[in-house]
Amino acid sequence: MRCTFPLALTFLTVLPWRRLGEVGPGDLARSMFWFPWVGVILGLGFWGALVGFQSIFPPAAAAALLLSLTVLATRGLHLDGLADTVDGLGGGKNPQERLAIMKDSRLGAFGAVSLFLALLLKFAFFLAWTEKSLGPGLILYPVLSRWGMIFLAYLSPYARPEGGLGRAMTTGVTGRVLLGATLSAVGLSLLVSRISGLLLLAAAGLVVWLLSIYFQKRLGGITGDVLGAANEVLEILVLMGLLLCSHLFPTVSYLQFF
Repeated sequence: MRCTFPLALTFLTVLPWRRLGEVGPGDLARSMFWFPWVGVILGLGFWGALVGFQSIFPPAAAAALLLSLTVLATRGLHLDGLADTVDGLGGGKNPQERLAIMKDSRLGAFGAVSLFLALLLKFAFFLAWTEKSLGPGLILYPVLSRWGMIFLAYLSPYARPEGGLGRAMTTGVTGRVLLGATLSAVGLSLLVSRISGLLLLAAAGLVVWLLSIYFQKRLGGITGDVLGAANEVLEILVLMGLLLCSHLFPTVSYLQFF
């Protein structure tokens, strides 16, 4: 069985990798095992970039540059899912109408507001992180959000009867894939943020479980857009949690690399 790490990397980021042949639905599902590791690559890049930005620019400019980098590095993939999902939830009266609206590529009022609020909150948390110089704990937030997508895909049925990209990611995620990704997330959480990391991982799991229940009631399941929306929600909540932990556990330091 070939390694599916390149597929996970190129699917979630703009980072290039030579194509290894035809990709099937099973390959995409198996590649989710690597999502936390793609998250740590992103996290290391974001933290390193922030260190560089802080040395040149004032905090607000450094936070804005970091926010722009996070969007460019992921092609805004999950933001697009967030906007489509919120448009559907806000504009439809039943699951069928909501799913139809989500499939429309046009941006509606609900989606636009959700994008504005998500980017505003991320900027605020990045700014707080920059002003407090809290260190490499920032690495953790893309790890937990990508793990959360795997857990949500495992818990939830696929909502569209006609199929779609998200079907492979929901029906193909096995317990083995989830277990491997969870062990990776646990190890990375401990390495980066110790007890705080484990607490945030548990909190992310609780949020994902609640999201699964919510989307099954509102949509009958999840779609690829919903997975992207969940990633954005988890990123914001984990960033908030990291800042809260820095206040609640000031004596617990993050891993220092240098």
